[in-house]
Amino acid sequence: MTEIRKIGVIGAGTMGSGIAQVCAMAGYPVVMQDLSDAALDRARTSMQGSLARLVKKATLTEAQAAEATARIATATALDQLADCDIVIEAIVERLDVKTGVLKQLDGICRVDAVFASNTSSISLTELAAASTHPGRVVGMHFFNPVPVMQLVEIIRALQTTDPVAEAVTDLTRAIGKTPRVSKDSYGFIVNRLLAPQINEAINCVYEGLATPEDIDSMMKLGANHPMGPLALGDLIGLDVVLNIMETLYNGFDDPKYRPSPLLKQMVSAGYLGRKTGKGFSEYPPR
Repeated sequence: MTEIRKIGVIGAGTMGSGIAQVCAMAGYPVVMQDLSDAALDRARTSMQGSLARLVKKATLTEAQAAEATARIATATALDQLADCDIVIEAIVERLDVKTGVLKQLDGICRVDAVFASNTSSISLTELAAASTHPGRVVGMHFFNPVPVMQLVEIIRALQTTDPVAEAVTDLTRAIGKTPRVSKDSYGFIVNRLLAPQINEAINCVYEGLATPEDIDSMMKLGANHPMGPLALGDLIGLDVVLNIMETLYNGFDDPKYRPSPLLKQMVSAGYLGRKTGKGFSEYPPR
């Protein structure tokens, strides 16, 4: 492996733009790729707003914010990631889409480049199996909002080599985050614990046990949680919560991970939380 000096990020959504931002703030040149210029423009606007807030809080200077912005190049073609030392994908939570991208990268990137996935629950071992060089595939699971949240789960597939795991652990520290390493398992650690809690809170609403507001209040007052599980589900995105629950349910074949009927209904209705303006609460347009 060569030293990680240049970073590629696939996906310009909330997670991808956040990952690109923190890497650029740490001094790394970044190429952020998405399928459309419109998506990339939205990501740039979002990052500029995030950096402006950090400047207002005196976390960054205006010069540092401008330098971080200048380090981020954008691209609509995957082949523009050819000279990146690591490529981090932050795209839709679908195994077929992610494996398709990995196969394309095999024909574009150097053999010593690292492929990292920001998947929140999909098996890294299955993802790695799609690559012609499975040892270079690893999980880097960031948390939303990326510029704020400190943890990055480093997920080792069965095939992940020691040098690759060590390289992404070092990179995580270099961008100011805290790495914690986990073996590959559906949902890893955080979401295996967190998503079922959100799902059970949704079941409490479904069964009419209490209002969403009271359920969240009880968990904040009684368990000292900074945010209630339903508000957290709205922040994460209820479609993402459903994807995680379905991965756990299908992966472990265990009924304790069965998604709540209300969760499935809300996703079908398009009530996904903050990103659509409506979930268990209503939110202003983004």
